[in-house]
Amino acid sequence: MLHFNPASGWGNSSQAQPGLQSQLKRVLSDINTSHRDYELHIANGLFAEKVFDLHRNYIECAEKLYNAKVERVDFTNDVEDTRYKIHKWIENETHGKIKSVFQAGSISSSAVMVLVNAVYFKGKWELAFTKNKTVNCHFKSPQCPGKAVAMMHQERKFNFSVIRDPPMQVLELKYNGGISMFIMLPENDPSQIEKRMTFQNLMEWTNPRKMSSQYVEVFLPQFKIEKNYEIKHHLRALGLKDIFDETRADLSGIAPGGRLYVSKMMHKSYIEVTEEGTEATAATGIKIVEKQLPKSRVFRADHPFLFFIRKDDIILFSGKVSCP
Repeated sequence: MLHFNPASGWGNSSQAQPGLQSQLKRVLSDINTSHRDYELHIANGLFAEKVFDLHRNYIECAEKLYNAKVERVDFTNDVEDTRYKIHKWIENETHGKIKSVFQAGSISSSAVMVLVNAVYFKGKWELAFTKNKTVNCHFKSPQCPGKAVAMMHQERKFNFSVIRDPPMQVLELKYNGGISMFIMLPENDPSQIEKRMTFQNLMEWTNPRKMSSQYVEVFLPQFKIEKNYEIKHHLRALGLKDIFDETRADLSGIAPGGRLYVSKMMHKSYIEVTEEGTEATAATGIKIVEKQLPKSRVFRADHPFLFFIRKDDIILFSGKVSCP
């Protein structure tokens, strides 16, 4: 959960920077709005040791502006029951798609706060893949040498571009509802792309002015990713350090007493990609005789690639497929 005002300045924080706060609230509300063509659920939770008397204003701010669940629990005397409560909340918020984040024994009885973010996404393609065109193919990867994967296939017009530095193909696959998946397929190893991965570069690589609608023969494996991360060390690398340090953290805007700090920050994500598309799209697709097709580009994702899912200008999800 992100808050743009210093936590120590807690006085009426829900009224501070009303334009920014209301914009964030609208974004979260839009993301979590149910849609007939896709499922997208984002859940944020803050679980704090009950001996800390959280400021009422902070609780209201977190719940009202960020749709966050704020709950005081008993880490000290019943850590496993607390772990169960956290998991039940996550399961409810993700409609049963994500059931666990913390393994038994992974939360210490000395913990004072746990932050959890859970994301579930499943979408329907605007241009669906046909299931009878899916075949088994070998996926070339050191992580799963010789593995046969279900390779989806279709040939249509897609937004497509070729980047020279670092060398890769970029393909946009649209979901209904204003969401797109961008796939970055390197010539070989995706490490060169990863080394240069920034938000600015992502926007540049998928700049509409540099992509064009072309006939592309697409080979894309079905894949499902369910991953659990402890992201504290990533945030420390970005410079967010003090809130994880018991002696330096200043979260007095959350609770008085000066003893509060963040002990764990976990992220669990789930995404499934299949052939599915909307019924209308499958029924009304334009049939084109093969001999009339212009020469197509070939986008063959039979080796590791990167992807990210974007709704408007918001990146919802990103990942790497090394072994579908």
